[in-house]
Amino acid sequence: MPPPRPTLRTGEPVWLPPRVAHRAPRYPRLTGVHHADVAIVGGGITGAIAALRFAEAGVDAVVLEADRVGHGSTAASSALLLQEPDARFSSLSERYGQAAAKRIWRLSHDAAHDLIALLERLSTPTALTRRDTIHYTTDADDVAPLHREYVARCRAGFDATWLTPRALRVDVGIPARAGIRTRGSAQCDPFRACEAVIGEAARAGTRVFERSAVRRIEARRGRGGARRVEVRTNGGVVEARQVVIATGYATRQFRPLAGRFQLVHTYVAATPPLDARARREIGLADVLLWDTRRPYHYARWTADRRLLLGGADRSIRGGPGPAARLAIAVAGIRAHFERLLPALGDVAIAHAWEGRFANTPDSLPYIGPHRRYPGHAFALGYGGNGMTFGSLAGRLLAEQWQGLASQDHALFAFDR
Repeated sequence: MPPPRPTLRTGEPVWLPPRVAHRAPRYPRLTGVHHADVAIVGGGITGAIAALRFAEAGVDAVVLEADRVGHGSTAASSALLLQEPDARFSSLSERYGQAAAKRIWRLSHDAAHDLIALLERLSTPTALTRRDTIHYTTDADDVAPLHREYVARCRAGFDATWLTPRALRVDVGIPARAGIRTRGSAQCDPFRACEAVIGEAARAGTRVFERSAVRRIEARRGRGGARRVEVRTNGGVVEARQVVIATGYATRQFRPLAGRFQLVHTYVAATPPLDARARREIGLADVLLWDTRRPYHYARWTADRRLLLGGADRSIRGGPGPAARLAIAVAGIRAHFERLLPALGDVAIAHAWEGRFANTPDSLPYIGPHRRYPGHAFALGYGGNGMTFGSLAGRLLAEQWQGLASQDHALFAFDR
């Protein structure tokens, strides 16, 4: 039996009020023996989107969630549906060449648009709102690199508007030295989005099981030499042709892959709902705000008029316990944004939480098979773009299952 699973979040995400966090599970535990084409391990937003894409392709899939759907890393998300990857276009061009960088950015844009379109057509409200992105700097030394990034994006055909200090002050409400405005991104409630998408997959025939932590996965040859994968929980087993690992990072069952990832804690704080006067005093426009620092800071308004403030990412290693880490990080986030938005000094923090995610060396996820694990496909290492890259993973995994050849798959492969 594998060791206990690490905690994917601590604190109280604003998306999980007590009436939601403590309600009865919607889906049963896995019991008995089940047969499927694909078993998906992980019931967060990536597993949910993958399940729906498989169902739309006529693939019989089973989702196994260790806790409850959407209660792990997804609930810790701030749900900025950004078109832009964490990695700058210019950085990816230097690493992989301009053609590959342009395709990666186009796929990221398309994945964000696909997810936005999906959430818009679902009947369940997800607090989806389209928003512009503001990528800004307060550092004089970063103005020139940011302008080079702006020029590179424009030459590659991506939407971008250069923002001067005056435009940032008047149109956005922040004192900064320069910025790039991008149109076409969005925000949502990540927990509602996950529930809505996996509910749509369940209505399309996907079997979903909660409180069904996977204990062992074995690949073996079946009748006629066909490869089968056996996925076991404490209560049952799924026999499938393939297993998709949609857990966000390499869990202990895949320890040899762990060196490819840097596990990171991230932090979010949320104000109470603010009235119109308080919002005017703060002065921030309805945008998705993120800076050029590493680790970066970000902010946005929610549908119920709270201001979300996030960032302060740090590597997971020894140090203070979760409560102390959270308090230190929230104090740092607050200090950063009070310099930008001084009126925040009079506003309380109502919710704060810590999440866990995985970064890769190039800030791009790994999506697809790995030669060490026959019968497996992976969707891991999204960095700060979990929802956008989760959308992309769902599409690429379904294409790979159907045997559709595409050069896009190599851009996110383990051997890239």
